[in-house]
Amino acid sequence: MDPVIALLRDLVAIDSVNPSLVPGGAGEAAIADRIAAALGAAGLDVEVSEVGPGRPNVVGVLEGRAPGRALMLCGHTDTVGVEGMAAPFDPVERAGRLYGRGAQDMKSGVAAMVDAAARLGAAGGLSAGRLVVAAVADEEHASLGADALVRGHGADGAVVTEPTGLAIATGHKGFEWVEVETLGLSAHGSRPAEGRDAILHMGRVLTRLESINARLITGPAHPLLGTPSLHASTIGGGRELSVYPDRCCLRFERRTLTGEPADVGLMEVQQALDELREEDAAFEGSARRLFSRPAYEIEHDHPVCLVLAEVVGRQGRDSTPTGMSYWTDASVLGRAGTASVLFGPSGAGLHGTEEYVEIDSVLTCRDTLVDLARAFC
Repeated sequence: MDPVIALLRDLVAIDSVNPSLVPGGAGEAAIADRIAAALGAAGLDVEVSEVGPGRPNVVGVLEGRAPGRALMLCGHTDTVGVEGMAAPFDPVERAGRLYGRGAQDMKSGVAAMVDAAARLGAAGGLSAGRLVVAAVADEEHASLGADALVRGHGADGAVVTEPTGLAIATGHKGFEWVEVETLGLSAHGSRPAEGRDAILHMGRVLTRLESINARLITGPAHPLLGTPSLHASTIGGGRELSVYPDRCCLRFERRTLTGEPADVGLMEVQQALDELREEDAAFEGSARRLFSRPAYEIEHDHPVCLVLAEVVGRQGRDSTPTGMSYWTDASVLGRAGTASVLFGPSGAGLHGTEEYVEIDSVLTCRDTLVDLARAFC
């Protein structure tokens, strides 16, 4: 078995569900230990630091023999939950695929970058420059790991090894989470004159949000990222069947493009609430932003993009830049001064009940990162 697949199997077998998403989740401590051991065995200087209780980052550094550029390889070690999965931590190989939670998102990318460093170390290291390998916590929630990483480490360029299908992705969308509350008046279900239905009032808000989304997805598109979008995520309200609900709470997500304001989703829904209040003086509703992360794009002529495209082109594969619909830690790195591109293995089942990675793509990703490090550094 190729060492990168052996490592990937070990990583998938370790429960690293993000406890901020799933109460009681195992977190990243055990998987950090395995990665630290692999980097240490490869001869890298290894640093393990907690970004939260029991939630460590692992950073390994391989110094070259002469001055040169620094390249960072970065990936996250946490996963989403496993509800509905029969054997999420049992790495099963079938028809050229490896199945399990995190196999695609993104333990395959982490295995590829760690084994790339191991290959470089075994071959005598780097002739010049520096390689920084960072396995960070909490990307699936608030990116505590990436935020901590950029306070202590930077590079001339970075590759975030999220699953891109071996495409070079030079940008990705951002997101904003918004909470909307409508208020009603509690009353007996048989007395409509005394009650006001907060849930029906939220229905008016949902209609407006549906119209906003229709406008977004049919509007101007970014050449790589497509259009922004909006979806309702969770909703709740009411107490009993025979009681008018006095409160309803909706949370929605707005996917954003580069150049859009950080609070664009909040502004859109606040305009809708203002219009509803003008139409009905009895309507009560408010909104607040919960959290947001900006979209990101790197210039296509940045050296890390150009060198990666050259390496991929030499392999006979398409090096045309593309964009990703999901958010990644590349945005955190880029905004801190480490320009970042996305490149990682192929697979399917992101956050689904059947997740897998194409095994051959993990090998290709690893080999590409080795060649990139030599050329870029």
